[in-house]
Amino acid sequence: MHWLFLALLTAFFYGLYNVFIKISSGHIHEIVWAVILQLVAALLWVALLAYMYFSGEQFEITQKWIHYAIYAWLFVGLAEITSFYLFSKWISVSVWVPIIVAGSIVVAALLWLLFLKEYLSLTQVFWVVLIVWGTVLLAR
Repeated sequence: MHWLFLALLTAFFYGLYNVFIKISSGHIHEIVWAVILQLVAALLWVALLAYMYFSGEQFEITQKWIHYAIYAWLFVGLAEITSFYLFSKWISVSVWVPIIVAGSIVVAALLWLLFLKEYLSLTQVFWVVLIVWGTVLLAR
């Protein structure tokens, strides 16, 4: 499978995710919504893991990587709660989604630079700056 197809599919899934947040916001408490979402996601992953296990696929689980998975789960849970709260209280989809997506790109780029010591080309820096500028304009 080509990586671009998978990237576009992921964007499609995130788009649907945001639409369903907006549709349900204001009708269910954000914590209840986040718990339901996490339970459904966990069931999906357990089913996939069981399929992999019974198919004979080998995978390694180490304590170090489990910690990173827990950190990711913690932050995605917090992002879901704050997303749902934002949708139900103040911000329209046309403003919220671009700000959150652009902001996550900027945060990730900064963390890659500071902690993972990954390189950003001048072109990539230009696009990150353009994203920040566009986000500021959109938020006004």
